[in-house]
Amino acid sequence: MKDARVGLVYRLRVLASVLLLAVLAVLAVPGSRQAGLTAQAGDQQPPATPETGSVIFFHPDGMGVNTWTALRLLEAGPDGRLSWDRLPAMAVYTGHLTDAVTATSNAGATIHAYGVKVPANSFGLNDSEPIVARSGRPESILLEAQEVGYATGLVNSGTITEPGTGAFCARVVERTNHAEIALQILDAGPEVILGGGERYFLPTGAEGVHGVGARADGRDLVAEARARGYAVVYTRQQLEALPDTVSRVLGLFASNHTFNARSEAALEEAGLPPYAEIAPSIGEMTQAALAVLSRSDRNFLLVIEEEGTDNFSNANNAYGTMEAGRRADEAIAVVLEHLAGDPTALLVVTSDSDAGGLQAIGSTEGWLKPDAPLPERDLNGAPMDGALGTASPPFLSAPDRAGNRWPFAIAWATLRDASGGVLVRAAGMNADLVSGTLDSTDIYAVMYQTLFGRPPDTTDEP
Repeated sequence: MKDARVGLVYRLRVLASVLLLAVLAVLAVPGSRQAGLTAQAGDQQPPATPETGSVIFFHPDGMGVNTWTALRLLEAGPDGRLSWDRLPAMAVYTGHLTDAVTATSNAGATIHAYGVKVPANSFGLNDSEPIVARSGRPESILLEAQEVGYATGLVNSGTITEPGTGAFCARVVERTNHAEIALQILDAGPEVILGGGERYFLPTGAEGVHGVGARADGRDLVAEARARGYAVVYTRQQLEALPDTVSRVLGLFASNHTFNARSEAALEEAGLPPYAEIAPSIGEMTQAALAVLSRSDRNFLLVIEEEGTDNFSNANNAYGTMEAGRRADEAIAVVLEHLAGDPTALLVVTSDSDAGGLQAIGSTEGWLKPDAPLPERDLNGAPMDGALGTASPPFLSAPDRAGNRWPFAIAWATLRDASGGVLVRAAGMNADLVSGTLDSTDIYAVMYQTLFGRPPDTTDEP
């Protein structure tokens, strides 16, 4: 109930803020009252000029530079390059909180969405208190973008209520209150909502496409979404078959996540694949989202998260982590293709922590042989994974420039998230703002500069 009350208060505050903005906008236009001008939705949109543009923020959760290194070895080889490597701008990322040096997913996402430091328990709030963004506004960068008429979208390979997307629309005291997060996302009304989490959109006991609903309030958010003009899809095939006239889409591709983040042994025992075959990949969802958002001929903010890179790493599943990383890199390739035709768009890619502390180990020592099972642990006791999990043969790299494939193991430091080893990468408009060392609050600033044509610490008033 507490989260529901917080959500209601939040929605009322946003409505009041929107109404105030509309009044101020009319008053700010010389002669507007005499001319009888009326503000319509989207009228306040900043023009799509070289000073403003669209932003695609991609958060491959838990994916530190060491995970990208292992993926490069596996997919491109020691001399090859990933799509991630093609991003020209780069900075070291610092992601500490007000009460910890390592970010939680919900606090990290809140910082990206609001541009200010918060404690670990925060989800769209400053702990449990209202939060003011770095711009001085009482809403996230996504909600502020909506207020000036931009299109917006959320894409997640996990449940759409995961913090990496959810914190841009929702404010809750408990990050586990998925039902309230789902409601606030729908109430925020982004044009694109694609991910898992069907259960949080349906009443308790109601049969969905992927499972049974879990909403205790009895509301059917899928029916409500249709009433609000959303096309609703549930599978990769349905997403691909969307008509090119669709301007709002809700995709729910799993009851919870679209992946099964368990250890290799647990997946084998249960007969489960790492990712649900019926669900689109993060790259396929990104491609569909860009198509829908581009139809509006407006600037847009698209927030994307590959959640599997974090969850598989936290399960110390190297095979699953590499599959999640491969999908993340495919999504980057999709966005790079979009940037080639849109010079006023920016791509920013970063994680907020390094999940599992993954390290790739290649060696000429006798213990690392292509066809021999790896030791279960390294000399210091760190658990090691081969291509099929514990005590399996090592991974083999893609060929190097001489055609050789080399064995490597993956060792894990922890089941938790860790600090350090995280980079910010960028391409497109304003990518030069990404350099040196950037704090997590600066991700917001880079996005804000591109969306609104000014730093968040200034105003657009003369």
